[in-house]
Amino acid sequence: MTEEKIWSLIGFLEVSPARKKTFKAIGDAEYILPSNICRKTDLTSSQVSNALKDLKNKKLVVCLNEEVSKGRLYKCTDLGLEVLTKLK
Repeated sequence: MTEEKIWSLIGFLEVSPARKKTFKAIGDAEYILPSNICRKTDLTSSQVSNALKDLKNKKLVVCLNEEVSKGRLYKCTDLGLEVLTKLK
């Protein structure tokens, strides 16, 4: 991944406090539930849901069990982990 692309993704995170908090809450965890993200960040479930959708679209996070409607597990992708190391 180019430096320019990484900085572009960091800008994408910085403009939305909910996205940034959600992304940092996932961090380098093996997996995390959206409800746990809500508890860690004090964000509402709809804020976390919207942030996760945006983060998935940018390939920063992945859902490990997309086929279920409850109990979805999320983790950072390799790209997400690369961005996470530069994010303050």
